[in-house]
Amino acid sequence: MNYESFIALRYFRAKRRTGFISIITYVSIIGVLIGVAALDIVLSVFNGFEGEVRTRLINADAHVRVRKYYSKEIENYQALTDSIRKVPHVIGASPVITKDGVIRSKDNNQPAFIRALDPKTAAEVSEVPNSIVEGNFDLGTQEVEGRELAGIVLGRFLAENLFIFDEGDIVTLFTIPEHAGIMTPPRVRQFVVTGISEIGFYEYDKVMAYISIDAAQKLFDLPNSVTWIEVKLDDYNLAGKVAPLIDKKLGGYPYISKSWFELNRSLYSWMTIEKWGAFIVLSLIIMVAAFNIVGSLIMIVMEKTREIGILKSMGASSRGIMKIFMFEGLIVGLLGTILGSVIGFLICYLQQEFGLVSLPSDVYLIDKLPVDMQFFDFAAVTVAAIILCLVASVYPAFKASRLEAVEAIRYE
Repeated sequence: MNYESFIALRYFRAKRRTGFISIITYVSIIGVLIGVAALDIVLSVFNGFEGEVRTRLINADAHVRVRKYYSKEIENYQALTDSIRKVPHVIGASPVITKDGVIRSKDNNQPAFIRALDPKTAAEVSEVPNSIVEGNFDLGTQEVEGRELAGIVLGRFLAENLFIFDEGDIVTLFTIPEHAGIMTPPRVRQFVVTGISEIGFYEYDKVMAYISIDAAQKLFDLPNSVTWIEVKLDDYNLAGKVAPLIDKKLGGYPYISKSWFELNRSLYSWMTIEKWGAFIVLSLIIMVAAFNIVGSLIMIVMEKTREIGILKSMGASSRGIMKIFMFEGLIVGLLGTILGSVIGFLICYLQQEFGLVSLPSDVYLIDKLPVDMQFFDFAAVTVAAIILCLVASVYPAFKASRLEAVEAIRYE
């Protein structure tokens, strides 16, 4: 141990002639501790919510979506689906038709996003078949009141807005042809509600209506065509790498593959900006503690003026004196950072294991505050806290290094 760090430790542990200085030092440590713990907890909660949103979006959608340029329909989708299944890491592929429409029940009308699925392969790429909270995922033909009607599954909040709370109700689906004129009548078909789905993502559950591919092709006049093909991978993190492989397999233009991140780029970008915005704002807590470090070190320099003069007269350099007080500021920062990281980790761990903060599951679909601790976040908070404490120590340390030995001990 060099003499600078040795003296810094002695100064830190020594009893102050002025007890107020010790109080400021302790307040500085507590301030850094609170700031670091708050940052670790908040970033972990942001990660938890981001993971929940990502999981629900991927469950409702797919890892990769294959479509044509200019949103044109895909005609030979059966052959394309078979080719996509041969790409590495692909474990499922299913065609989809999507259109806008209006659903009318006995009591209300609601705009809806119609999503036609292949009942045979939908479960390979989506959790929709497993998200039924009422009824069954049955998109086939049903006999109702002597008529044969195709089945439809409604999102939970869409069903509530239509005042449908159980299977068996008949609804009418209206859709306008894309190239319709003013006098072109809408296409109309009746369906029987066979189930109510709840993905857990409100923006989906309030507009989604699911019908079969066959019913959609007849309703929208799309013989042997689909809007896109959804693809599921063995690891969703590989979507960015597998999408180009699918493009290569299909020969490129007119087909294009997009990963789940590209499809929801604005949402994930917003969550990232919000997370690091919170990081910057909560860093102000550590900055307040850093100002306390400045005040306590200046008072220590004033109290130790005689000792600084003696050290300089014994040959200590200005650089060495500066290091002593820089080390003392670093000790305060390290103590606060280590204690804050430990406390933040313990709180996050207890929340993960025991759910200290619970949430109403009927509102958020999760029963506790989600937490996801990541090493990078803890490391970033630690580095930021130590840097702020070091920067705060520069001015007092510099002033101490500029003291002249003769002037410091003249009246001693």
